[in-house]
Amino acid sequence: MKNLEKEIREQPVTLAQVRSTNDAALKALVADIKASDIDNVYLSARGTSDHAGIYFQYLLGVYAGIPVALGTPSVVTAYDGKLKFKNAVVIGVSQSGAAADVLEIVRRGNESGVITVAVTNNLDSPLAKEAKHHLYCGVGKETSIAATKTFSAQMLLLAYFAAYWADCKELIDALDKVPAAVGTLLDYQPDKVFEMVKRYRFLDSSVILGRGYCYPIALEGALKILETNRVRMKGYPISDFHHGPIAQVHENDLTIVIAAKGPVLNDAKTIIDKLHGVGSEVLIVSDDDETLALSKYNLRLPAIDVAAPATPDVVSAFTAAVTMQLMACKLTDIRDVDPDASKVLNKVTITK
Repeated sequence: MKNLEKEIREQPVTLAQVRSTNDAALKALVADIKASDIDNVYLSARGTSDHAGIYFQYLLGVYAGIPVALGTPSVVTAYDGKLKFKNAVVIGVSQSGAAADVLEIVRRGNESGVITVAVTNNLDSPLAKEAKHHLYCGVGKETSIAATKTFSAQMLLLAYFAAYWADCKELIDALDKVPAAVGTLLDYQPDKVFEMVKRYRFLDSSVILGRGYCYPIALEGALKILETNRVRMKGYPISDFHHGPIAQVHENDLTIVIAAKGPVLNDAKTIIDKLHGVGSEVLIVSDDDETLALSKYNLRLPAIDVAAPATPDVVSAFTAAVTMQLMACKLTDIRDVDPDASKVLNKVTITK
């Protein structure tokens, strides 16, 4: 078994410890926030960590009503912009905690006197030491170039942060179901994915679509397949895909659509119908029987019951993410590619 798949399969265990490891830190952070006049968040991250940040952006906006700006670090690091942080929480997300540009944003946040938070998998990292609060992934060493278990831990950590901030028991209860849902998925999905990707041995490009909580999963899925298999991939939000990008899809082109139960499911069905209209081969990733029936090419996600105001796609974002990780991994098996033998990629990327 490749190290990539081994780390994918560790996720039910790594995710199960996220809340207990960080419960005290989350409560202290939220208490600090509640004692301050906070009305906005500035989050800085790169790559996979940025995708986890987008998931958080949706959650905090929906459940706490707090807008989250996704940072552009070069405003500070390249152009020496003087960002005016006020009534803000500044968050830096980096698996290694060594991202120089993310670190600089958190440093500027400290200079402004606002609350700063680091989300890392390294307790001794510069970012963890710089921020006033640290949320720890705690998933152990990740050696494969493609981030898998650190990504899901970042997502879950940030999701619990949003849930604690919003004081939403139903959201917390939904998030508590994530480890078991991923475990259920891993009982059957690896074999299903392996059989499915046999037809994509010679894939040279594709797009992945999602909306809402599953939009960052489309971005992350595209990145995982791209970096492990060296093929052209791009993730899009379903809503944007109607506005021009759909023109790139031709007859028999593969399009992957993540269509989870929730408020945006009908939007996924609409784009699936439109893609069929141009002759695309549509691979559907969904927990909804009616939606799965729209294509003979489909991968089922486990159905998870949640209580309102939580919605199923909060949890399905995780099972969809793991499905995309498995697709990337199993494609390397079919294509006889070593996902860790890249000439240009490194596990830790330091930009500024």
